[in-house]
Amino acid sequence: MNHSSSTAWADCEPDVPPYRVVLAETDWGSLPTAFGNGECLPEVLARLLEPDPKVQVTALSELRELVGHQNSTYEATAPVAVFVAGILAHPAAMTLRPYRNVPVRATLLNWLASTAYDASDEIVDRTEQYVPGFLAHLTHDGPVAAFRDLRPKLYRAVAPFLQDGHEDVREAAGLTALILAEHPALARHRDHLAVHARRILDTSSNDSNRRVARKALEAWGHDVTDIGPFQEEPWDCGPHSDGRGDLEPPF
Repeated sequence: MNHSSSTAWADCEPDVPPYRVVLAETDWGSLPTAFGNGECLPEVLARLLEPDPKVQVTALSELRELVGHQNSTYEATAPVAVFVAGILAHPAAMTLRPYRNVPVRATLLNWLASTAYDASDEIVDRTEQYVPGFLAHLTHDGPVAAFRDLRPKLYRAVAPFLQDGHEDVREAAGLTALILAEHPALARHRDHLAVHARRILDTSSNDSNRRVARKALEAWGHDVTDIGPFQEEPWDCGPHSDGRGDLEPPF
Protein backbone atom coordinates (compact mmCIF):
# COMPACT_ATOMS: atom_id res chain seq x y z
CA MET A 1 0.00 0.00 0.00
CA ASN A 2 1.27 3.47 -0.85
CA HIS A 3 0.58 5.92 1.98
CA SER A 4 2.65 8.88 0.78
CA SER A 5 0.40 10.37 -1.88
CA SER A 6 -2.79 9.96 0.14
CA THR A 7 -1.69 11.27 3.52
CA ALA A 8 -0.07 14.45 2.25
CA TRP A 9 -3.42 16.09 1.65
CA ALA A 10 -4.97 14.81 4.89
CA ASP A 11 -2.39 16.38 7.20
CA CYS A 12 -4.72 19.06 8.51
CA GLU A 13 -7.26 16.61 9.88
CA PRO A 14 -6.85 15.47 13.51
CA ASP A 15 -5.89 11.87 14.20
CA VAL A 16 -8.22 9.38 15.80
CA PRO A 17 -6.86 8.33 19.20
CA PRO A 18 -5.14 4.95 19.49
CA TYR A 19 -7.66 2.12 19.59
CA ARG A 20 -6.28 0.88 22.93
CA VAL A 21 -6.98 4.28 24.47
CA VAL A 22 -10.54 4.30 23.08
CA LEU A 23 -11.15 0.82 24.45
CA ALA A 24 -9.69 1.53 27.90
CA GLU A 25 -10.82 5.10 28.54
CA THR A 26 -14.38 5.13 27.18
CA ASP A 27 -17.07 4.70 29.84
CA TRP A 28 -18.93 2.12 27.78
CA GLY A 29 -21.45 1.29 30.49
CA SER A 30 -22.77 4.84 30.43
CA LEU A 31 -23.45 4.87 26.69
CA PRO A 32 -26.86 3.76 25.40
CA THR A 33 -27.06 1.29 22.54
CA ALA A 34 -30.10 -0.13 20.79
CA PHE A 35 -30.33 -2.82 23.45
CA GLY A 36 -29.38 -1.26 26.78
CA ASN A 37 -26.01 0.14 27.81
CA GLY A 38 -22.69 -0.53 26.16
CA GLU A 39 -21.06 -2.73 28.79
CA CYS A 40 -20.73 -5.55 26.25
CA LEU A 41 -18.98 -3.40 23.65
CA PRO A 42 -15.34 -3.83 24.79
CA GLU A 43 -15.62 -7.59 24.38
CA VAL A 44 -17.22 -7.25 20.95
CA LEU A 45 -14.66 -4.70 19.80
CA ALA A 46 -11.77 -6.87 21.01
CA ARG A 47 -13.00 -9.66 18.73
CA LEU A 48 -12.30 -7.44 15.72
CA LEU A 49 -8.61 -8.05 16.42
CA GLU A 50 -8.91 -11.84 16.40
CA PRO A 51 -7.08 -13.62 13.56
CA ASP A 52 -10.22 -15.53 12.54
CA PRO A 53 -12.19 -13.58 9.89
CA LYS A 54 -15.43 -15.32 10.86
CA VAL A 55 -15.04 -13.99 14.40
CA GLN A 56 -14.21 -10.52 13.08
CA VAL A 57 -17.16 -10.27 10.70
CA THR A 58 -19.57 -11.69 13.29
CA ALA A 59 -18.39 -8.99 15.69
CA LEU A 60 -19.03 -6.31 13.06
CA SER A 61 -22.50 -7.70 12.52
CA GLU A 62 -23.17 -7.50 16.27
CA LEU A 63 -21.92 -3.91 16.31
CA ARG A 64 -24.25 -3.05 13.47
CA GLU A 65 -27.18 -4.19 15.60
CA LEU A 66 -25.94 -2.65 18.85
CA VAL A 67 -25.00 0.83 17.57
CA GLY A 68 -26.71 1.00 14.17
CA HIS A 69 -29.98 -0.87 14.69
CA GLN A 70 -32.62 0.23 12.17
CA ASN A 71 -30.07 2.64 10.65
CA SER A 72 -30.10 4.76 13.79
CA THR A 73 -27.24 6.53 15.57
CA TYR A 74 -26.78 6.01 19.32
CA GLU A 75 -24.48 7.55 21.90
CA ALA A 76 -22.22 4.53 21.63
CA THR A 77 -21.98 4.80 17.83
CA ALA A 78 -19.31 7.51 17.74
CA PRO A 79 -16.72 5.84 20.00
CA VAL A 80 -17.28 2.51 18.26
CA ALA A 81 -16.62 4.19 14.91
CA VAL A 82 -13.44 5.77 16.31
CA PHE A 83 -12.25 2.33 17.44
CA VAL A 84 -12.99 0.79 14.04
CA ALA A 85 -11.18 3.63 12.27
CA GLY A 86 -8.27 3.19 14.65
CA ILE A 87 -7.70 -0.45 13.70
CA LEU A 88 -7.74 0.01 9.91
CA ALA A 89 -3.94 -0.19 9.87
CA HIS A 90 -3.79 -3.07 12.38
CA PRO A 91 -2.40 -6.37 11.03
CA ALA A 92 -5.73 -8.02 11.87
CA ALA A 93 -7.36 -5.86 9.19
CA MET A 94 -5.34 -7.71 6.56
CA THR A 95 -6.93 -11.07 7.40
CA LEU A 96 -8.45 -12.49 4.23
CA ARG A 97 -12.07 -13.54 4.26
CA PRO A 98 -12.39 -17.10 2.92
CA TYR A 99 -14.44 -17.59 -0.24
CA ARG A 100 -14.03 -13.87 -1.02
CA ASN A 101 -10.24 -13.41 -0.76
CA VAL A 102 -10.88 -9.86 0.39
CA PRO A 103 -9.10 -8.28 3.39
CA VAL A 104 -11.27 -7.65 6.43
CA ARG A 105 -10.12 -4.03 6.07
CA ALA A 106 -12.61 -3.63 3.22
CA THR A 107 -15.40 -4.88 5.49
CA LEU A 108 -14.35 -2.47 8.26
CA LEU A 109 -14.39 0.40 5.76
CA ASN A 110 -17.79 -0.61 4.43
CA TRP A 111 -19.09 -0.70 8.00
CA LEU A 112 -17.82 2.85 8.49
CA ALA A 113 -19.39 3.93 5.19
CA SER A 114 -22.77 2.50 6.16
CA THR A 115 -22.60 4.04 9.63
CA ALA A 116 -21.56 7.43 8.23
CA TYR A 117 -24.38 7.28 5.69
CA ASP A 118 -26.91 6.85 8.50
CA ALA A 119 -25.81 10.27 9.83
CA SER A 120 -25.25 11.87 6.42
CA ASP A 121 -26.80 15.07 5.13
CA GLU A 122 -29.06 13.04 2.86
CA ILE A 123 -30.52 10.91 5.65
CA VAL A 124 -30.86 13.85 8.05
CA ASP A 125 -32.65 15.87 5.37
CA ARG A 126 -34.85 12.95 4.35
CA THR A 127 -35.85 12.26 7.96
CA GLU A 128 -36.68 15.90 8.52
CA GLN A 129 -38.79 15.88 5.37
CA TYR A 130 -40.90 12.91 6.43
CA VAL A 131 -40.87 13.45 10.21
CA PRO A 132 -40.37 17.18 10.89
CA GLY A 133 -38.57 17.86 14.15
CA PHE A 134 -37.75 14.21 14.84
CA LEU A 135 -33.97 14.69 14.60
CA ALA A 136 -33.81 18.26 15.91
CA HIS A 137 -32.16 17.51 19.25
CA LEU A 138 -30.13 14.61 17.85
CA THR A 139 -28.50 16.74 15.17
CA HIS A 140 -27.71 19.70 17.44
CA ASP A 141 -26.39 18.17 20.66
CA GLY A 142 -27.15 14.46 20.50
CA PRO A 143 -25.55 11.30 19.07
CA VAL A 144 -26.06 12.28 15.43
CA ALA A 145 -24.23 15.56 16.04
CA ALA A 146 -21.46 13.75 17.91
CA PHE A 147 -20.91 11.41 15.00
CA ARG A 148 -21.09 14.15 12.37
CA ASP A 149 -18.48 16.17 14.29
CA LEU A 150 -16.13 13.19 14.07
CA ARG A 151 -16.07 13.09 10.29
CA PRO A 152 -12.72 14.93 9.83
CA LYS A 153 -11.01 12.53 12.24
CA LEU A 154 -12.53 9.50 10.57
CA TYR A 155 -11.50 10.86 7.18
CA ARG A 156 -7.89 11.10 8.27
CA ALA A 157 -7.95 7.41 9.22
CA VAL A 158 -9.61 6.38 5.95
CA ALA A 159 -7.58 8.51 3.51
CA PRO A 160 -4.42 6.36 3.37
CA PHE A 161 -6.41 3.46 1.95
CA LEU A 162 -7.63 5.38 -1.09
CA GLN A 163 -4.46 4.09 -2.78
CA ASP A 164 -4.54 0.60 -1.30
CA GLY A 165 -3.27 -2.25 -3.40
CA HIS A 166 -6.53 -4.20 -3.16
CA GLU A 167 -9.40 -3.08 -5.37
CA ASP A 168 -12.10 -3.81 -2.78
CA VAL A 169 -10.27 -1.80 -0.13
CA ARG A 170 -9.80 1.14 -2.52
CA GLU A 171 -13.49 1.16 -3.39
CA ALA A 172 -14.57 0.91 0.24
CA ALA A 173 -12.18 3.69 1.25
CA GLY A 174 -13.39 5.88 -1.62
CA LEU A 175 -17.00 5.31 -0.72
CA THR A 176 -16.39 6.13 2.95
CA ALA A 177 -14.38 9.23 2.10
CA LEU A 178 -17.10 10.54 -0.23
CA ILE A 179 -19.70 10.32 2.52
CA LEU A 180 -17.44 11.84 5.19
CA ALA A 181 -16.42 14.69 2.87
CA GLU A 182 -19.86 16.27 3.27
CA HIS A 183 -18.33 17.93 6.35
CA PRO A 184 -17.44 21.55 5.51
CA ALA A 185 -13.94 21.15 6.95
CA LEU A 186 -13.22 18.52 4.30
CA ALA A 187 -14.34 20.62 1.33
CA ARG A 188 -10.75 21.14 0.18
CA HIS A 189 -10.44 17.42 -0.51
CA ARG A 190 -13.43 17.17 -2.82
CA ASP A 191 -11.61 17.85 -6.08
CA HIS A 192 -9.23 15.01 -5.28
CA LEU A 193 -12.06 12.75 -4.21
CA ALA A 194 -13.89 13.40 -7.47
CA VAL A 195 -11.26 11.18 -9.12
CA HIS A 196 -12.18 8.36 -6.74
CA ALA A 197 -15.88 8.96 -7.35
CA ARG A 198 -15.30 8.59 -11.08
CA ARG A 199 -13.34 5.42 -10.49
CA ILE A 200 -16.22 3.93 -8.50
CA LEU A 201 -18.62 4.87 -11.28
CA ASP A 202 -16.36 3.32 -13.91
CA THR A 203 -15.41 0.10 -12.15
CA SER A 204 -17.88 -0.78 -9.39
CA SER A 205 -20.54 -3.41 -9.87
CA ASN A 206 -22.43 -2.14 -6.81
CA ASP A 207 -25.24 0.24 -7.76
CA SER A 208 -25.55 1.61 -4.22
CA ASN A 209 -21.90 2.63 -4.24
CA ARG A 210 -22.18 4.10 -7.72
CA ARG A 211 -25.22 6.10 -6.63
CA VAL A 212 -23.26 7.60 -3.72
CA ALA A 213 -20.44 8.53 -6.10
CA ARG A 214 -22.79 10.18 -8.58
CA LYS A 215 -24.60 12.15 -5.87
CA ALA A 216 -21.30 13.39 -4.45
CA LEU A 217 -20.13 14.63 -7.84
CA GLU A 218 -23.48 16.30 -8.47
CA ALA A 219 -23.46 17.99 -5.05
CA TRP A 220 -19.93 19.28 -5.68
CA GLY A 221 -20.86 20.89 -8.99
CA HIS A 222 -19.47 18.32 -11.42
CA ASP A 223 -21.19 17.54 -14.70
CA VAL A 224 -22.94 14.17 -14.31
CA THR A 225 -25.12 14.33 -17.41
CA ASP A 226 -23.15 11.41 -18.84
CA ILE A 227 -24.17 9.24 -15.87
CA GLY A 228 -27.70 7.93 -15.77
CA PRO A 229 -29.63 8.46 -12.52
CA PHE A 230 -29.90 5.54 -10.13
CA GLN A 231 -32.99 4.27 -8.40
CA GLU A 232 -33.47 5.82 -4.98
CA GLU A 233 -32.41 3.66 -2.06
CA PRO A 234 -35.03 2.20 0.28
CA TRP A 235 -34.85 3.37 3.87
CA ASP A 236 -33.18 0.23 5.18
CA CYS A 237 -30.38 -0.02 2.63
CA GLY A 238 -27.37 2.25 2.84
CA PRO A 239 -24.30 2.16 0.61
CA HIS A 240 -22.76 -1.23 -0.12
CA SER A 241 -25.60 -2.97 1.63
CA ASP A 242 -28.52 -5.21 0.90
CA GLY A 243 -29.83 -5.57 4.39
CA ARG A 244 -26.85 -7.04 6.24
CA GLY A 245 -25.17 -7.46 2.86
CA ASP A 246 -21.40 -7.47 3.32
CA LEU A 247 -21.78 -8.99 6.79
CA GLU A 248 -23.69 -12.05 5.61
CA PRO A 249 -22.04 -15.46 5.16
CA PRO A 250 -20.15 -16.88 3.38
CA PHE A 251 -17.57 -15.15 5.52
